[in-house]
Amino acid sequence: EWLGIGGLMAQFLDACWLYADKSKLKNIYMRPVVISMTVGEREAMLTLIKAWERLGGVPCRGICAYVEDAMDFETSDVYMKLVEDCSEDLYRTVSQKRAFFPSSTNCSVTVSSGLELTPQEGEQLSELVSNDNFVKKQKEDIKELSSLFREKIEQGRDEDRHEFISNLKENFKPVEDFSGVFAITMTDIEKTLVVEVEREKLHCFYGDRENADVTATTTRDVVNRLVNGRTTFQGAFMSGAMTAKGEFKNIRIFDQLFQFNVL
Repeated sequence: EWLGIGGLMAQFLDACWLYADKSKLKNIYMRPVVISMTVGEREAMLTLIKAWERLGGVPCRGICAYVEDAMDFETSDVYMKLVEDCSEDLYRTVSQKRAFFPSSTNCSVTVSSGLELTPQEGEQLSELVSNDNFVKKQKEDIKELSSLFREKIEQGRDEDRHEFISNLKENFKPVEDFSGVFAITMTDIEKTLVVEVEREKLHCFYGDRENADVTATTTRDVVNRLVNGRTTFQGAFMSGAMTAKGEFKNIRIFDQLFQFNVL
């Protein structure tokens, strides 16, 4: 493997987690042996150690080596002596039932073992997992739920794109012979609400608009108070809650164009 443990070993460890008797695993010593002809031998050994600790077993000091030439490795007296020393150490560890310092990984075993299945329940779970129709039905349910949540998210985004626009349209009162463009930038949500008035026609949207008659900068909270009738365009400007550029008469006309009811 280029990095990490192989697929068969991962399947074996998964099977141990699902079906093995944890009370017996805690008395089984495991010595990881990782011989690699490419990178990743230390990561693989660490993965084996952590996996065995999570299963509740006892990992021993392992053998971890990078081998560039298998023949040189197998015929090396130095390496064979190291292997023999490790074998002797393993024998002493098992025969003497050596104790090891506890690992934090073991804590997760206690938490995970809250779900204890009887042999019948384990067999039933195994049957369900191997049942193609059941698995297919579960996937369809997950897909349906995903679509439902996606629709809700899109609906929320759609509401964000139309925020404040319905309030403006419902409370629009045309002023005779007036046409103008207001661009209100809300800095906290980084959106610009463009309000275009052409006599009795009103067009509102979020986007960029150059050469607006009035360019205002404020926050979403101020605009929310504005459309709910708790402040006025001119009042927000005079109080400093909003900065604006343009002719002052157009700032006053905004409050004539939109007469919001207090909510």
